Amino acid sequence: MSGTTRTPGGARDILRLAVPALPVLAAEPLYLLVDTAVVGRLGAVPLAGLAVAGVLFAQVTTQLTFLSYGTTARASRFYGAGRRSAAVTEGMQATWLAVAVGLLVIGLGQLVAEPVTRALAGSGEIADGAANWLRIALFGAPMVLITLAGNGWMRGVQDTVRPMRYVIAGNALSAVLCPFLVHGAGDWDGWGLEGSAVANVIAQTVSASFFLWALAVERRRAPASDPIRLAPDTAVLRAQATMGRDLVIRSLGFQACFLSATAVAARFGAGAVAAHQIVLQLWVFQALVLDAVAIAAQALVGSALGAARTAADTVRARAVAARVTRYGLLLGCVFAVVFAALYPVLPGVFTTDALVLATIPAAWWFFTALQPIAGVVFALDGVLLGAGDAAFLRTTTLLAALGGFLPLIWLSLVFGWGLVGIWTGLAAFMLIRLVAVGWRTYSGRWAVPGAVRA
Repeated sequence: MSGTTRTPGGARDILRLAVPALPVLAAEPLYLLVDTAVVGRLGAVPLAGLAVAGVLFAQVTTQLTFLSYGTTARASRFYGAGRRSAAVTEGMQATWLAVAVGLLVIGLGQLVAEPVTRALAGSGEIADGAANWLRIALFGAPMVLITLAGNGWMRGVQDTVRPMRYVIAGNALSAVLCPFLVHGAGDWDGWGLEGSAVANVIAQTVSASFFLWALAVERRRAPASDPIRLAPDTAVLRAQATMGRDLVIRSLGFQACFLSATAVAARFGAGAVAAHQIVLQLWVFQALVLDAVAIAAQALVGSALGAARTAADTVRARAVAARVTRYGLLLGCVFAVVFAALYPVLPGVFTTDALVLATIPAAWWFFTALQPIAGVVFALDGVLLGAGDAAFLRTTTLLAALGGFLPLIWLSLVFGWGLVGIWTGLAAFMLIRLVAVGWRTYSGRWAVPGAVRA
């Protein structure tokens, strides 16, 4: 025996939670990536229909990620307090909420699928294909939301390995079914574009079934003295919905900014919008990696605060916050060096168009320079989400959007600043958020001890 002890919330714990979380975060983009590769062989019109419908479906799932993040924040506190049954009960209630919201999404989606796709794609074959795909895909919405809720409570009890397996199983099934259902086999010609939507729904149902099975196992194993409540609990559902409201509003702020940025970039011509899209997709990629660290921070901070009884006991949560901030900064610096070094070759992987390649530098160096800032901001987002400080994050995100990103986006259109103006707006957005979350974390006001944040 060496006599050394491992620090709770140290590097090993962060990696243990963050690494399996990364494939889960990449799951939805991977669904669409497989669909794109398979449907692309049908021709330009079906692929365009998938692009329109896929964006719309992604908006639904993006806005409802509170079922993961909000549930983790609440479940992790109970887990830290030694109340595993209460933590899993949060997952049970989040699952009821997922089913209710999912059924609502199906109903409303069927009503608006055609007018919304026509608004985006115009009339004709593209809009018709998009509407048909979306109507089928919407039946998978409750399954996607059950999966989000399942990820939430399982992260809360610091289990990110089983969710990874469940989601990978669904992705693998979709990858196998999609080519068969789209293109057929033998004398059967397949279902075309609609086949990819059917493959996704089947795969999403399988993943959701695994999470429901995990809940059933937890309920069966729970001690009789501390059972997991199956029936809907209005008080818990109300608390989850309140946090969900704040996180949805925050997410809408992000969407308004990035959709506006793309719309304005398009006004500067095909070269500008294509260059913006390439760099933006790289931003989304690095955000997935940084979000994995933030998820680890959520689970560890929530658990540490749940175990605390007084303000003096929150020292472990503060230590986790400091540690993940350093890791986020280090990871951001590594990304900055890597993307700077890859500048001569990486843009050429995405395009050979001379105009696009000539335009990319206007966004590339902003993107590269922002990496360390993003590393810290995303890490501290995870800390504050783990602490249940969703209202603060909602307000400061909206202030950063309204006071930094959106004004500069639209001023760049008025004054012809192009991508330089757009990415200056993103830089202002990130700097305002850095100051806000940095001040909040330093103040310690987020470190509220106890199993449930008031």
